Amino acid sequence: MRENADIVTAVPTNIITGFLGVGKTSAILHLLKSKPDQERWAVLVNEFGEIGVDGSLFKSQHSEEGNIFIREVPGGCMCCAAGLPMQIALNQLLARAKPDRLLIEPTGLGHPVEVLEVLTDEYYYKALSIEKIITLVDARNLADARYTEHATFNQQIAIADVIVGNKQDLYQPKDRTQLEHYAKIKCQSEVEVIFSEQGQLSLGDLEGPTKASVRSNPHHHANSNQQNNLAISPLPDVGYLKAVNQGQGFHTVGWRFDSNKVFNRQALFLFLTSVLAERVKAVFITDEGVFGYNITPDALTEIELDDCFESRIDIITNETCDEWEEQLLACIATATG
Repeated sequence: MRENADIVTAVPTNIITGFLGVGKTSAILHLLKSKPDQERWAVLVNEFGEIGVDGSLFKSQHSEEGNIFIREVPGGCMCCAAGLPMQIALNQLLARAKPDRLLIEPTGLGHPVEVLEVLTDEYYYKALSIEKIITLVDARNLADARYTEHATFNQQIAIADVIVGNKQDLYQPKDRTQLEHYAKIKCQSEVEVIFSEQGQLSLGDLEGPTKASVRSNPHHHANSNQQNNLAISPLPDVGYLKAVNQGQGFHTVGWRFDSNKVFNRQALFLFLTSVLAERVKAVFITDEGVFGYNITPDALTEIELDDCFESRIDIITNETCDEWEEQLLACIATATG
């Protein structure tokens, strides 16, 4: 709740976590549609890639005029470097929004335990009230050792108050049972397991205090974070820039393009469908309007957006392709201005 115009106290705060491509952003967008009109909500979103796309996707669909405030931390897990990138962004967000609820989406390769350690630090003791930690899981991945042997995947499950078996419309009957069994092995005993399609959660799923506890020996892992400059730095004269990152067994490559570069929508769609990756997110200014893209191994989702200030794309993959930049540049239809 908001105590006065300058101080925030006991803001209900949820961590919404889960591995790459599981539907965290879709879940948050769905929750934002259910926000009570009179409430102010804040969203702190973290991306592994240096470019930062989620912030643009959120802001293009929700505005501060609608009492929804967005802040983005790109460039690796936001709890790295003793949580400094996260603390700066969170302090700015709380000061601006003075929210009635705060949603935090760590990167799919992030460590929610370290995020929780920052949120429960003495500095935020009065400001935040940590409520249920929601972990989205695609139960089909439990048959793949790349997930079940990945420390981050298991940490995300172990810390959960609520596990959401998302994409249940794509499951086989055994997938639900396997997730329930995995949760019993890996989770705290009070964990709740529910199932969902397209990240559809209710406000009631958020409410109630977390039962998760932080450990006494925090570990802040290393990555190739570049001080997050590439997400906001001026573009060079050529009108675009490329950024790369790697860690946790994955690579990310992304590009920012000046707004005067207008992409051919059909050529762009063909490029996006040809990319083999764990996850692709993008916003593009095209000759048919502005569109946002979310691509997983299951599907490509395209949504029309009101506006964006520049085109951006971020690809997380096991192996990058040197031809992607040339193929993207070939999709540019015109350069105006």
